[in-house]
Amino acid sequence: MEHHARSTLTAGQAKAERSRAGVISGYVFRLIREQLAHTQDAFAETFGVSLDTIAGWESGRRPLTSVPIGQMLVHRHRLMRLGTGPGLLAALERAMEADILLAGALADGGPTEASPLGAWVMQRDLVEVLTWPLNGVAPAPVRKLPPPKRPRRGPVPTAPDLPSEDRKRFFTRMRETAEQARGGNNFLLRRQALYLAGFDDAPDTSDWLARQQKLVRPDDWLTGWLNSRSVAAVQARQGDRDRMTHFITRTLGGDDAAEVANLNYWAYWLGETPHIQMSDDFIASPAPGPWHGQLMLDHLVRGLTPRHGFFDLNVHTLWALLAARPNLLRAPSAAGTALRSRLPVMLDDLQLSGRARRELEGIRYAIRLAEA
Repeated sequence: MEHHARSTLTAGQAKAERSRAGVISGYVFRLIREQLAHTQDAFAETFGVSLDTIAGWESGRRPLTSVPIGQMLVHRHRLMRLGTGPGLLAALERAMEADILLAGALADGGPTEASPLGAWVMQRDLVEVLTWPLNGVAPAPVRKLPPPKRPRRGPVPTAPDLPSEDRKRFFTRMRETAEQARGGNNFLLRRQALYLAGFDDAPDTSDWLARQQKLVRPDDWLTGWLNSRSVAAVQARQGDRDRMTHFITRTLGGDDAAEVANLNYWAYWLGETPHIQMSDDFIASPAPGPWHGQLMLDHLVRGLTPRHGFFDLNVHTLWALLAARPNLLRAPSAAGTALRSRLPVMLDDLQLSGRARRELEGIRYAIRLAEA
């Protein structure tokens, strides 16, 4: 009887872990099918699988991450031929990565050092997909999708469906990982676990993060810079702009190395750089890296919302970007047009900080120089 109970429990845990392994990619796969206006029956015929397999992929019951790589490439080519846009195809790839990270975080056992969260420096496209089932905020490629061409039957979740107990478990594991990952070799793992833990809306998140930052004293310039930025980003996400003001004024202002680090960080985060980085060392380059800056310009201009927690950082980074890459204003672009039209409105805002106002004035002057 005891053996049977243990076997049943183990089987239940295994089933739960399998469902976790496909919840995000399955949701993106369903979005792709709906955008193509195909039924599950039509997809089953196109992909040469059963209707139950298509339904299992979309629900996560049969995770796409369990499909052999070669077969998944064949499926991807089919999606391309059917007319799936590159943004959604990229989102599907990131969703499969995110599913593996999510399942690994929720699984029991294994040393902290083995966590894939510390294997490489994550970028925005992956983090947005990974946090989608945690905070309900859709990643950029799916945020403005048109409604499905075929009417849906019954209620449909608006984000990948992760049970609340799994959501709580994820954030608990992020805290455990950050607390255990100390020492130089684990800095990246700890930093990224702290960053993900900051998405938790629990009332004690800010206090816990503040304690964690005080526990480890930076032993070099880059570690201190990254710690300061992480704390500022988490606090800004939760509506506290004071820490971000401190970061801009004390950590960035007047320090050329810190300004370059900020630009290099943004360029990598937004996918401007072509190579995946295994550590944070690239951020401390003595000069801005070989990136163009257009993606950064687009993102920063979209983020010029005065009441947003990242507004002051976006203004400061845009000001520094245009100083480093003045040619961005000479080439016609939607971002450049939007920036020109929004500047007067922002400068009329009486609640702007003194620094933000000076930097927006500097941006307006740079536009005049580019148009001269």
